[in-house]
Amino acid sequence: MPNPAAGRLGRLAWLWLSLVVLVLDQATKVYFEGALKLYQQIVVIPDYFSWTLAYNTGAAFSFLADSSGWQRWLFALIAVVVSAVLVVWLKRLGRNDTWLAVALALVLGGALGNLYDRIVLGHVVDFILVHWQNRWYFPAFNLADSAITVGAVMLALDMFKSKKSGEPVHD
Repeated sequence: MPNPAAGRLGRLAWLWLSLVVLVLDQATKVYFEGALKLYQQIVVIPDYFSWTLAYNTGAAFSFLADSSGWQRWLFALIAVVVSAVLVVWLKRLGRNDTWLAVALALVLGGALGNLYDRIVLGHVVDFILVHWQNRWYFPAFNLADSAITVGAVMLALDMFKSKKSGEPVHD
């Protein structure tokens, strides 16, 4: 049931943020694909941060990357369904749900960025590598992944807001 306080379009105006995430994500991926060879590293902060080019045919942390190719379409389908749910959710938000609208817009923009890669290229382009003294490496990621992560953290924090539970949050 639609939220009467949401108005006809809810918080769909925040789709501009999803578009910004999508455009920046795709622009950086095009740049790094042109600037780097596969797995080449450019050290930005020694022992901590590098640019690198990697392709991921799986999901987060390369989950199912070694599968025969069916995962491409499964993850694409999941991204389409999640994106549709996020748009409907944005439409139903009320005027005071700005924090939640930003969170949903970030997740949507990231999901669409990686969906484009998956459908058009057959893999997601990653280029950010965080590591510790060449002993520990976090899997390579991209701006879409970053937007999804920030949006998900914002969604989690939103659950703790006092207006949602009806009880005040105590310090």
